[in-house]
Amino acid sequence: MAVMFKPIPNLPGAALSDLAERFGDQLSVSEAVRRNHASGEGLHADSAPDAVLMVRTTQDVSDAVVICARHEFPVIAFGAGSSIEGQLVATRGGLSIDLSEMNAILQTNGADLDARVQAGVTRKQLNAHLRDQGLFFPVDPGADASIGGMVSTRASGTTTVRYGGMRANVLGLTVVLPTGQVITTGGRARKSSAGYDLTSLFTGAEGTLGIITEIQLRLHGIPEEIAAAVCTFESLKGAVDSVIDAVQYGLPMARMELLDSLSIQAVNAYSQMDHAVQPTLFLEFHGSPTAVAEQAEIFREIAAGHGGGDFQWSTSPEARDKLWDARHKAYFAALALSPGRLGLTTDVCVPVSELADCLLKTRVDIDASGLIGPILGHVGDGNFHAILLVDPNDPDEVARVRAVSDRMVRLSLAVGGTCTGEHGVGMGKKKYLRAEHGDAVDLMAVLKQAVDPKNLMNPGKIFDL
Repeated sequence: MAVMFKPIPNLPGAALSDLAERFGDQLSVSEAVRRNHASGEGLHADSAPDAVLMVRTTQDVSDAVVICARHEFPVIAFGAGSSIEGQLVATRGGLSIDLSEMNAILQTNGADLDARVQAGVTRKQLNAHLRDQGLFFPVDPGADASIGGMVSTRASGTTTVRYGGMRANVLGLTVVLPTGQVITTGGRARKSSAGYDLTSLFTGAEGTLGIITEIQLRLHGIPEEIAAAVCTFESLKGAVDSVIDAVQYGLPMARMELLDSLSIQAVNAYSQMDHAVQPTLFLEFHGSPTAVAEQAEIFREIAAGHGGGDFQWSTSPEARDKLWDARHKAYFAALALSPGRLGLTTDVCVPVSELADCLLKTRVDIDASGLIGPILGHVGDGNFHAILLVDPNDPDEVARVRAVSDRMVRLSLAVGGTCTGEHGVGMGKKKYLRAEHGDAVDLMAVLKQAVDPKNLMNPGKIFDL
């Protein structure tokens, strides 16, 4: 997809001149670098920033924001570049502040199960650091996203059903406000009733209120035993009903991932696996050896009552890694179903009791539209995704893909769900925000204007002023 470029302003007397004077070769205006910061994943039109700044400290970010505020120059925070809904597109040009070099793990507190990291630390980097201490950070969106980006989009993923998403695992933040002022929210205490919950305000704000530079995180102990399991089903409904029963039973599942038949076909081919081409659950159990065995047996019995067939589980780390590697590569596996097409990945989240009906209606809709679109999801918490394959040069196919995505959202909202369970709003889901939140969007706009009156922080995202 072509990248749109704003013309570079004359450096003398402009924001870029001041930035270049302060940062030297940390600042780049090269077309290649700007192009690499023009977007994340997804099908949204790209638009490049005027410049890219590689920052190394919170002070760097603060100084850059002060300069940009002086010149009313927009600012977009950039992490690993894996966001899906257009969060990184420079809609008005400006400065992309790349935090990937802010990747220090500042403090780990095993006794209190917490850690403080810079925003550019990735989840895999953090877990590699923690492994020898018997600790791990549980939020797993699949991509090796930066922690700062995961906070900004309020990410979740495969383990949310047991450990919660970012909202549940962030204790505090260091944030650079649109004026350049640096504030710290939250702390290391596990609870507080002192003042407004500013940590939650910035978690999920997608960089529209400030730039997150450090994060205080909640950690967990690595379970004594971990088992992965695969269970096939005669129907999608049977798989989802098994999930609902397991949740209502109170089974402490660590992961409950659904792949429909088309997803399994894609995963088999791409990751060289041999699962039966049927609706399938990928599962994980955490606990003591006895508890894990009991959980697996209880789930086997639940699944059998809903048409569950072959049920295999293993505590082998190699088998477990292979299973979840295949699940995390499901997007690329889907693309391989039709080489040359791109993938529009969309997600919704509904009450678990509504999941089977919404998922089945979406499957029928995709098929009736003549599209290729695997369905998969973190069904333990009611979140599912469709990867809709599309030829961007075929206007009719693009229109059909967008129509299916729209109907997914409308269906979700009609049953009390949300337009996005974990991808965020960005540009792609803006049009649904008022349908979901009503007049509360007006209060969001008031908060945005109070904190960022010149609309310099990631403008054009979440809602339009």
